[in-house]
Amino acid sequence: MIEVKDLHKAFGAVKAVDGVSFTARDGEITGLLGPNGAGKTTTLRMLYTLMTPDRGQVLIDGVDAATDALTVRRRLGVLPDARGLYKRLTARENIDYFAHLQGLPDDEVRSRRDALIEALDMADIADRRTEGFSQGQRVKTAIARALVHDPRNVILDEPTNGLDVMATRALRQFMLKLKAEGRCVLFSSHIMQEVAALCDRIVVIAHGRVVADETPDALRAQTGEANLEEAFVKLIGSEEGLAA
Repeated sequence: MIEVKDLHKAFGAVKAVDGVSFTARDGEITGLLGPNGAGKTTTLRMLYTLMTPDRGQVLIDGVDAATDALTVRRRLGVLPDARGLYKRLTARENIDYFAHLQGLPDDEVRSRRDALIEALDMADIADRRTEGFSQGQRVKTAIARALVHDPRNVILDEPTNGLDVMATRALRQFMLKLKAEGRCVLFSSHIMQEVAALCDRIVVIAHGRVVADETPDALRAQTGEANLEEAFVKLIGSEEGLAA
């Protein structure tokens, strides 16, 4: 479980995150939505300890990220906005490298890596250098690398960005599989269709603040809109009006 409590982060005079709080629960997919510049990526970077909040608390399975960042990193699997593969390594070698960074023994590295290659249908690319990979191939490799240590909490920053239809469908099915295994899945997206199809709960951020934290049905009921995209636009529009 991921708990976020009153997070704040400023860059000079700009308040990127201004009191964000929410909970992403085990066995659920939680969507993090917001317009560009709303504070989503900054929030995610604080969750996986890449940034330190000015104020507030991040708890991963009850572990405080500020006091035990190493344990938090071991409990998280992260697909960041920058995929960051090592281009001279094969997909298999990229996965193995991160497994060893997590301290996995060799036999566990092999079994976990091989299971992920099968689950993500990567057999045809596993022994190719990642330089020249398509966007979908890069995302698959980055996800396998993020999950090789079998984390219970998974953070995905716009995982389907740039993917074709078939790769997007496969990734959505994989996310549902993670949920079925009882993992906590938190992901950001601009694609309302996949948010509606996947999310048990949606957290909407605008101007660095949470403006909604509800189930998709509750968001539609709250805004009086049958379409989730229209509900999102109404929520963001209301916030824009308050900020003006």
